[in-house]
Order: sequence, then structure tokens, then C-alpha cells
Amino acid sequence: MGQWGYERQHDALDVDDEAEAEQRDALEGVRDWVDDHVDRWRPVLPDLDPDVEGSVTRMQFLTDRLRRFAERALAELGLSREEHETLHVLVSGGGRVGITRLATDLGTAPAELTERLEALARRGFLTLPGADAADAAHTEGRPAEGRGGEVGLTDEGRAMWRRAVEASGTEERRLLSALDWYEQQLLATLLRRVVLKAEGYGED
Repeated sequence: MGQWGYERQHDALDVDDEAEAEQRDALEGVRDWVDDHVDRWRPVLPDLDPDVEGSVTRMQFLTDRLRRFAERALAELGLSREEHETLHVLVSGGGRVGITRLATDLGTAPAELTERLEALARRGFLTLPGADAADAAHTEGRPAEGRGGEVGLTDEGRAMWRRAVEASGTEERRLLSALDWYEQQLLATLLRRVVLKAEGYGED
């Protein structure tokens, strides 16, 4: 058993070349700062579970690191986290989303979205409900009120969203490259079980 929590079997898995296998095996038994953190607190908290504390602390560290990296990546593109989330909801909604639904998905009041939407519209990333919406609705046979309340994503907005996703994903891919495909699948499975527990799945 090693740091990864199971016996490695490179030959059986046949997923690593020799150099990659040697590099990963060299990490077996290597300590990180979380190990020192756990060692420091165990004498103070005798009931501390080192595995639980180590796992939670590492998850918190990685989550914070990815958040800060994503924020820097967005800042380099001139986007705030809230602006990126707005573009993200528009993309997931097929490019046109009603203001009420947009506000609900973003967890904010419609009135509070005004400044953000106007700023994105000025940059050409989206279109706001306009006076011609009613005419377009009439022509297309759609209810004017519903059509008129929609925010539309432009090609420029979709391209910016894509750049932001790719930039943010760079660090995610780099960190998980420490694991081979089997380890990544195992990690995803284990984390899924923890999330289901947090959601109360299977509990009365």
C-alpha cells in the first residue's frame, strides 16, 4: 500500500510507459505539507482521524488553489467571476435565456443583474432585450413578453466563454496529470460517493 491508497499494478493496468511508472512510484511515501499539519495536531487532538483530516485538508487546499487560478485566468481575460458565470448560464441555456431564469440560475435578483448585463453587452458578448423584441416575437409567432425578456449570447461572447473555460482548465489538467487514467477514474468514483453522502443519498 502506498500514498494512493491501493497497490499499484502497472503491468496489469498497462497504462503507463516505463518512465511514467518510475516517476509515480518514486512518489510513494513522499510527504506533503498536509502530513506535517496532521502530525502537528494529533498530539493536541488525540481523537483526530489522520485520514479524514488529511483528505479534507487536501480537498480544501486543491479547491482553493483551483479557485485562485481560475480567478487569475479570468482577470487576464478581463472578466470577473460573476461575468463568466453569466456567460456560462447563457451557453448552457442554448444561447438565449430569460432574465428571470438567468437571475435564478445565478442566485441573484433580476434588478441586480442590470449593471453586469449592460457591461457585457457593451463588450459585445451578449444582446439585451430591445424594443424590436416584440416585432421579432410577432414575426416568429412567439409570445412577445417572453421573447422580449430574453438575453442573447453573441458569437463573441461564446468565444470568450470558451477561452475562459480553457484557461481555467489548464491547472485542473496539470494537477490531475499526476494520476493515470485508472487513478483518475478511481478518484472520481470515490469523490462521487462522498458527494452522494453529503446529499443524503440512501439516508432516511
